[in-house]
Amino acid sequence: MEQWDPCAAVAARLLPHSGVSQAGDGAHDLDHIGRVWTNAFGIAAAEGVETEAEREDLAASVMLHDCVAVAKNDPRRSQASRLAAAQAELVLAAQSWPQDRVAGITHAICAHSFSAGIAPQSRIARILQDADRLDAIGMIGVARCFYTAGRMGSALYNPEDPRAERRSLDDRAYALDHFRAKLLHLQEGFQTATGRALAAARTQLIADFMAAFEAELGMPAARV
Repeated sequence: MEQWDPCAAVAARLLPHSGVSQAGDGAHDLDHIGRVWTNAFGIAAAEGVETEAEREDLAASVMLHDCVAVAKNDPRRSQASRLAAAQAELVLAAQSWPQDRVAGITHAICAHSFSAGIAPQSRIARILQDADRLDAIGMIGVARCFYTAGRMGSALYNPEDPRAERRSLDDRAYALDHFRAKLLHLQEGFQTATGRALAAARTQLIADFMAAFEAELGMPAARV
């Protein structure tokens, strides 16, 4: 587990409970957890997280943030982070995690989800939310978007109106709609200065990708 430094011991203890093998979802697999881990500890270093307890709590939050798998098109999707938090509480209790810190970890897990709509109230929660959302944008975010659309049976785009200029956006039916419906706007809610800077760069990559995609469809340039 050296690649998980810092807090490799925490990662090793909690990896079996991370839920990565539950649904075979390549957008929420071990590699996703690894990227969120890298994002989280990069942000934590820049934001001055130095105490061992806070770093361990951040590690636990990352490892367990998706420990209950709920598909994007599942009607329980808005409850996914709460379900994960409840499961995480059981896991941490079984491992005798300090009780006064478990609530902070479970709050961070609850608040990381976009669909839950819960405002993060702690530094750990703000970092986890930013770290997870960074993986939804940029080129990896583009790949994850189309991968998830394929799992849901969505089309790539609406051929009659790719930009949804004469219709409502429908990101369950069309993958390209998801960029305008959500991904281009994620940067507006980033919680840390470090996260905001990274999000701005990755959002520009998404805008560039969309421009190239639409150009290949023969569409004139448009502001996105």
